Amino acid sequence: MTMTSRQRMLAALRRQMPDRLPATTHHLMPSFLDSYMGGISSDEFFGRFGLDAYTWLVPLQGQPGRSWLDGNGHTVSAQWRYESETIPATDYHTLRWRIVTPRGELTTVTQGNRQTTWLTEPIIKERSDIDLLGEYLPEPCADVAQIDRAAAALGERGLVRGHVCGFDLFGQPGCWQDAACLVGIQQLILATFDDPTWVHTLLGILQARKGKFLHSVGSARYDLIELGGGDASTTVISPRIFREFVAPYDRELIALAHHYGQRIVYHTCGGMMPILEELADLGADALETLTPPSMGGDVDLAEAKRRVGQRVCLIGGFDQFHHLLNCSESETRAAVRRCFEEAGVGGGYILSLSDHFFDADLRLLEAYADEARRCVYDDSD
Repeated sequence: MTMTSRQRMLAALRRQMPDRLPATTHHLMPSFLDSYMGGISSDEFFGRFGLDAYTWLVPLQGQPGRSWLDGNGHTVSAQWRYESETIPATDYHTLRWRIVTPRGELTTVTQGNRQTTWLTEPIIKERSDIDLLGEYLPEPCADVAQIDRAAAALGERGLVRGHVCGFDLFGQPGCWQDAACLVGIQQLILATFDDPTWVHTLLGILQARKGKFLHSVGSARYDLIELGGGDASTTVISPRIFREFVAPYDRELIALAHHYGQRIVYHTCGGMMPILEELADLGADALETLTPPSMGGDVDLAEAKRRVGQRVCLIGGFDQFHHLLNCSESETRAAVRRCFEEAGVGGGYILSLSDHFFDADLRLLEAYADEARRCVYDDSD
């Protein structure tokens, strides 16, 4: 029986066998849609190529009487506000930010271009700075009504995805990854040796904020909520740091999401193989992005399927750098078929590009989508 895109991807998330290989992309970047697709919407993109759709959204609102959103969409309160000024004459759009609280200020600088945004200076510069977070950092709530409206509008055409809230100016869903954005990854790694108690305190502050966000999400009609991030991959940190400073905090958030009936996909763009079983032990419903060595990761799809494929859905594994640019259609189709043969056996696998992409040959995107539709399951699978 032919499935809808929603049925197909949900079957894979349940580690069941759908009618054919589910195929999608990671988050669609606005710069790609503007440069290559004439500014069409994500929904129109998925329809254009016949891919299984995602609607991505994390609509926020304040807590009544305690916090609200400012003009930039940041969560603020009477004791926590953002001020910014433009720094001119740079190659990128550059802003200096001041975070004003009753007991002091935090500062940082953001830069951005059409593709993305980044920090050029850490927000947390002194150990005592985290005291301001612990005392004053406001907590955003999910706008459940907006999530539910998006789910109703999407219907059977795909899944509604979101992520656990990160720090407003520049953050990540996972506790460790959010801390890395605030402190800087090198300084954070050093602090795990020099002052581990301080690191645990910071992670606890961030975990509490994320937990309250998940409470506000409740039973909203999300299909998949992202947690994690690349700073917990083994191309960045050791397995020991993962076990001590990443897993305990994110495991509790996953359990909380499951309490409300939500599914979690754990995002680890980079090295995964040395901690693959430990990633599965977190209890998430799916693991992504399964980044191959040709893109700077280390994932062997066939081995990942063998080791954890009976415990968790796998999402990703496709090298968009080499198979959506500067290659033949037959090479793109062979790459799709290889992913299916290595990770698709028995279901429980969603073909996806390994993380964001900014450039692609549309002809090769068509081959990617078409070949995925040809990867059909039968009773012998």
